[in-house]
Amino acid sequence: MTLALVGPMVVEHCAICVPTEATMALRSFGKDPETNGDHCPTVWLDEEKQEFVFQGWKADEALQAQCLVTGPIPDTEAVIRLPARMAQQIREALDAADGSAVR
Repeated sequence: MTLALVGPMVVEHCAICVPTEATMALRSFGKDPETNGDHCPTVWLDEEKQEFVFQGWKADEALQAQCLVTGPIPDTEAVIRLPARMAQQIREALDAADGSAVR
């Protein structure tokens, strides 16, 4: 199971996402370049809501405990992990969100 943060909600995703009317505003910036087809961290930008959406690996208890040092994690939020090798996809989504990317 993987999770995506959509605004204040955490949404479960399977390995294959089926487009729906609610996801039409999502602009994909790519999957983990080393994905094996089963575990595919992914980066999107919801252009309508101006929100980043990340599908990543759920943080284990040890990582969540480290994150709790800065404050509680509300039940409506989750800590996820994305590999650093996805920096390019994240940069592209950031550029698109602030308008510096050319379409």
